[in-house]
Amino acid sequence: MLESQLPILVVLLVLGTVAKVSTVRSGGEPGALARLGPAVLVPGHMQGPALLFCAAGELVLAAGLLLSTHTIFRWGTLAFFTMSTYVLLELRRRRPDAGCGCFGEVSSAPVGLRSIGRTALLAGMAALSLWAPVTGWEAATRPSWLMAAGVIALLALSPEIEEMIDRVRYRAPCEQRRGPAESVTLARLRESGSWRAHRDELTSAEPYDSWRELCWRFFAFRNHEQDDVVFAVYLSGRRPAVRRAVVSVEDSGSLPEYTPVSASR
Repeated sequence: MLESQLPILVVLLVLGTVAKVSTVRSGGEPGALARLGPAVLVPGHMQGPALLFCAAGELVLAAGLLLSTHTIFRWGTLAFFTMSTYVLLELRRRRPDAGCGCFGEVSSAPVGLRSIGRTALLAGMAALSLWAPVTGWEAATRPSWLMAAGVIALLALSPEIEEMIDRVRYRAPCEQRRGPAESVTLARLRESGSWRAHRDELTSAEPYDSWRELCWRFFAFRNHEQDDVVFAVYLSGRRPAVRRAVVSVEDSGSLPEYTPVSASR
């Protein structure tokens, strides 16, 4: 049973490699790399190389798991997914607008609990496989119920599935699609944990302004100190990300560029 998760790890690592290389080669929309996983953490001219370096590491680990039983590949995979979990937690805290980049541009949606949970699950799978006595290739010929359970769990934790369905349906980037009606987006905001946590701070439940930028719709409110409270709702997905920012009344009269100070789903 220890080896049951090896094929899953190999497939996920290979998919991550192919998607990252494809994203860098295509170039995507302007600034797209600056919103993806490891590229967020490096200067602009290093964003493409950073994704390629990550892809190369994933490919080496996948090949090692597939063809070898050497523990360096097992421990390397565990370290990779453990570090990835930490990075996603930091991204969610410090750059809630950034995507995980796990599967290239298709992982451009803001990092949520599902993405973090998936990476943590993969780290657990890697730990389970540390002392597996066979290679990933041999394990693939011995499917088990535990392998099937792992696949189902990963599918449930993958927001990219919804993004791919949307791309097949609309065949256009999120920012070019016609988003849901403003009333629908406002209703989704009021269902979010961020709204429930902060609605008592607001002077009115109705926004005094609303606008759209790329894949986000923004709603502006005022709190009892007359500061501007701006909620941002992501326009893609059934349970969209919601971010909140507060602009102090002491700042200039117009709203500055959106800077998130807290986030929740």
